[in-house]
Amino acid sequence: MTDSSIGRKRGRSWLRVTGSVGPLGIAIAVLWLSLIVLLPLAALTFHSFDEGWSGFRDAVTAPAALDALRVTVLVSVIVAVINVVMGTLIAWVLVRDEFPGKSIVNALIDLPFALPTIVASIVLLSLYGPESPIDVHLNATQPGLVVALAFVTLPFVVRSVQPVLIEADREVEQAAASLGADNLTTFRRIVLPTLGPAIISGGGLAFARAIGEYGSVVLIGGNIPRRTQMASQYIQQQIEVDRPMNAAAVSVALLVISFLTLIVLRIFADRTARKEQLSR
Repeated sequence: MTDSSIGRKRGRSWLRVTGSVGPLGIAIAVLWLSLIVLLPLAALTFHSFDEGWSGFRDAVTAPAALDALRVTVLVSVIVAVINVVMGTLIAWVLVRDEFPGKSIVNALIDLPFALPTIVASIVLLSLYGPESPIDVHLNATQPGLVVALAFVTLPFVVRSVQPVLIEADREVEQAAASLGADNLTTFRRIVLPTLGPAIISGGGLAFARAIGEYGSVVLIGGNIPRRTQMASQYIQQQIEVDRPMNAAAVSVALLVISFLTLIVLRIFADRTARKEQLSR
């Protein structure tokens, strides 16, 4: 067999479609993905360069834009770290402990997915605003942003860690305990390595969601430039003052941050899966 025939055979194998849906199903999926995701993102990116690269650069590097991006990234990182700790703890309690009302608590975890985020902002403003019934005033502060974003991103960590905990082999933990390992050592040496990929994935998704959040922070945050103004609020402000190109440029910056986060998570997940296959 000649090199050219081998090359043609490899090319045909690369183009071969396998699976249960066939070429038509794949074409429909790609078309729908293009209409719903790719085309809007392409239009946004194209609009952000209406004034060329220099215009895009000036819009993204404007002091107000940089301050909004800095606040957004800082608060999102803090929220992701908090939810990694608290989300893992909540998932552990829901899987390993039994208590009255457990099913209700488990259902409440998904409430931020179903609840309009603006409602969350109203509730938080009523609780932590100027007329706080518990005398805790977080409105127009970065801690208020953290609380609002922690509320809407908590399910990402809990629902990422919970299935892994359910499937974890508890006999290994019991064996470690029988050999004299205390709870902290067992968690650090056995449980944490198992939960690590799920924790990182949930934390990354929480960060990516917090980056673009608007509804939950629109009231409690106060929208104070250089202090509590999130990038999403800055984008809304640019639209209101008739600077759509600036809004599109900052939107693309947020998309890049979120996309890079998801790419890193995907690479990490693939490497983890390959390590698990090799260990078997």
